[in-house]
Amino acid sequence: MPVTPARAAAFDILIRVEKSRGYASELLHAPEFSKLSPRDHGLATELVLGVLRWQAALDQTFARHCGQRLLKLDPEVLTALRLGAYQLVFLDRVPARAAIHESVELVKTARKRSAAGMVNAILRKISGSALESEDHVSHPQWLIERWTAFYGPVATKKICTYNQSSPGTTLRAPQPGLLAELKRSGIEVEPGRLVRDAFLVTAGCLRRAPALRERRLVIQDEASQLVAFLLGNGQALLDACAAPGGKTRILREQNPSSTVVALELHPRRAMLLSRLLSGCRVHVIAADARCMPVAKSFDRILLDAPCSGTGTLARNPEIKWRLTPEDLMRLQGYQLEILMAAMKRVAPGGRLLYSTCSLEPEENEEVVAQALAWNPSFHLVPCKLELDLLQARGLLVWPRTDSLVKDSFLRTIPGLHPCDGFFAAIVERS
Repeated sequence: MPVTPARAAAFDILIRVEKSRGYASELLHAPEFSKLSPRDHGLATELVLGVLRWQAALDQTFARHCGQRLLKLDPEVLTALRLGAYQLVFLDRVPARAAIHESVELVKTARKRSAAGMVNAILRKISGSALESEDHVSHPQWLIERWTAFYGPVATKKICTYNQSSPGTTLRAPQPGLLAELKRSGIEVEPGRLVRDAFLVTAGCLRRAPALRERRLVIQDEASQLVAFLLGNGQALLDACAAPGGKTRILREQNPSSTVVALELHPRRAMLLSRLLSGCRVHVIAADARCMPVAKSFDRILLDAPCSGTGTLARNPEIKWRLTPEDLMRLQGYQLEILMAAMKRVAPGGRLLYSTCSLEPEENEEVVAQALAWNPSFHLVPCKLELDLLQARGLLVWPRTDSLVKDSFLRTIPGLHPCDGFFAAIVERS
C-alpha cells in the first residue's frame, strides 16, 4: 500500500524544516503542494504543525522505547517516528494500523530500510497510550523560565497553551460585498474580536476563494492589523520593512491621498510585494532599511522589525526549537541599527511606530530605550492615547484598551488576547 499524498507531503515538509531551516507555513503553500486536494492539504497541515507543536513531548514519549539516543537517529527516521506518534496519540480518527504502516513505508522510501523494524516496534508500543510527558507545554525550558520571570506563571501557562493550539485563520475584508462573495464560495466567517473588518474563518475551504487568489482579500492576524492602525495619518508614509504587505495595505486604506513608500530587503519578496500591492498606488523599493536610498523625510514611518517571532509560535512552531538566548542579542543589534536609520527619516513633528511579533524585552523595550537615549529629539507617545482614539473611531472593537497596554507600549499576549503576540511603541520627533 503506497504512502498517501498527505503523509508524503508532511514528511517532505518536515524534512525540509529540519535540514534547510525552512518555515512550515511557507512550505505548506509552496507550488509543489498546491495540487493536493483540500482534504489532503488539511491533513498535511495538521500533521506538520502538530508534530512541530508537540515535538518535545512526542520525543519524550517514544524515547522511552528507543534503545538509541534520539540525536543518533537519522532525520528521516526521527521524522517518521514523530509523524506516527502524533497520529497515534492525537488523531483519534486515524486508524493505528495506517499510522504505523505508512510511517514504516516513509522510512523505506527515504532509503532507511534498516530502521523500518525499529520504527514499527516503537510505534506499536505507543499505540493506544497517552502522551508520556511530565509537562505538556512542549516548549524549551529556557523560554518558559524567561516568560515566567517577565509575565508571571499564569500568563506563561496561557501562552504555552495557546501555542499548542491551532489558531484560526483571520481575514481582513474591508470592502463591501466581500463577505457575501465568500458565502457564495461556501466560506463562513464570524467577526473578529479585536479590530473592525477582521473576520475569523469558521467553515469552508479558503483556498478556493477567488478574492484571495486575486489579492482582494488578505490573511492577516488581528494584532498585525491593529499595529498598522496605530500609526495614524500623514501626508508621506514609509513602511520600512514591508513584506508580506498586509500592514502596507492598511496604511494606504487609511491614507488614500498620501504618498506611501514600501521598502523590502530581499528582491524576490519585493517583487511579490509589488504584485500584492498592485493597484494600491504604493511605491515599492528593494533596499536595506539601514541605508535607505530615499532622501526625503516622512511624517509617519512604520518599522515592523525582523525579530525572533516568539509571539507567533502557534503558527510557526519550528521557531521554538531553533531559537537560542544568544539569538536575541544578535537580533537586538540588527533591530537597533534599523531603528536608528529610520529615525533619521522622520520629519519634525512626525512619528515612527516600532513593532515586532516578539514577546522578548531584548527586542522590544530595550531597543526602544537605547534608541531614545541616543536620540534626545524623540519622545515616547503613550499607546493608550492612540488606542482610545481608534476605539472612538470604531476601528478598535476590543472593550478594554488598558488591557492592551503595559508601560506606554502596546502588547498583545497569546492566550490573554485573541491574536498573536505583538509589541509596538510610538516615538515622536520634537
